[in-house]
Amino acid sequence: MDRPPSIADSLRPEDWAGEMGERWFKHLDRFESMIAPVGEALMSRARYAPGERVVDIGCGGGASTRQIAALVAPKGVVVGVDIAPMLVAEAARRAELAGTVNAIFVTADAATITLPDQPFDRLHSRFGSMFFPEPGAAFINLGRMLKPGGRADFAVWAPAKESPWVAQMMGVLRRHLDMPRPEPHAPGPFALDDPEYFGGLLRGAGFTDIDFHLWRGTQWIGGPGATAAEALDFVFNAMSLGDAAKEQPHDVRQRIEAELLAVFRAHESAGGVGMEAIAWLVSARRG
Repeated sequence: MDRPPSIADSLRPEDWAGEMGERWFKHLDRFESMIAPVGEALMSRARYAPGERVVDIGCGGGASTRQIAALVAPKGVVVGVDIAPMLVAEAARRAELAGTVNAIFVTADAATITLPDQPFDRLHSRFGSMFFPEPGAAFINLGRMLKPGGRADFAVWAPAKESPWVAQMMGVLRRHLDMPRPEPHAPGPFALDDPEYFGGLLRGAGFTDIDFHLWRGTQWIGGPGATAAEALDFVFNAMSLGDAAKEQPHDVRQRIEAELLAVFRAHESAGGVGMEAIAWLVSARRG
């Protein structure tokens, strides 16, 4: 008899130029508001100054690009780069609506592109650098985008097993599904969770003065204000984590839904479903 689908069948590399990009686009405001606390911490740490020229890698819907544009105005400029064409188009639309005139958006693979206006003073990436199939070559290319001495600032997720918001959800899935052993450093949200590994990539790409700062704070599942039921819907329909559960037999899916809903209700408040999260804020300079 054929076995039911396992979680291993659903954990495929994210297709950011296609299906995953479309999913992020469909749920853009919830995604953006959910990761906003980490983004604000990264922005505060980066301390952008008027007149700087910045490239924003994995800009998504352009929220971070617009923030940087305001900080470097009036003479500074920001180029937002993303591989997902639908997100780049939306980023440009939102920038126009906001009256942001010093932001440019480019659809491209940051791992290989040479931008006509490089090198830049600064490089920024809020959760946009963990999906490169060949990270060594990709970070060498990112380094080429910077002037000697230019600073890069990255936000990447810290280990999932140490981040309660992920660990609790994965714990529910493990009780019901066949879980594969994660491949270390494979492209995905947690590819750069190890400072030794990520630091090695940066050093190999010619970066110096590498510094890791652990951010710890609240992750609002589905964005601030979401109810437990809305958080559950977001996880199932917006996050790749939910794909594995959706493909299970009806009774298994019902049990997973019930347990996840109980987890979210335990963390529900007037502000939303708030769960503790950790991320690395990483700065480095091009040598």
